[in-house]
Amino acid sequence: MSAKFMLYVLDTILVIWAMDSVNINQIFKKNKILQARVFYFLLGLSLIYLVTNFFMDLFTSIRLI
Repeated sequence: MSAKFMLYVLDTILVIWAMDSVNINQIFKKNKILQARVFYFLLGLSLIYLVTNFFMDLFTSIRLI
């Protein structure tokens, strides 16, 4: 397996764990459950992508990978 794939797996676990600590019920309007879930899903995907690319760039710049 490639290093980037493993990093995606680890970062997915990390982001889900971190997002679980945020209480988002007060941010969204009432009866907008589907929209809140879509937003939460897209936010999670975005964070996973950004964190993975940050670590890949970091490891590449210090030549660990």
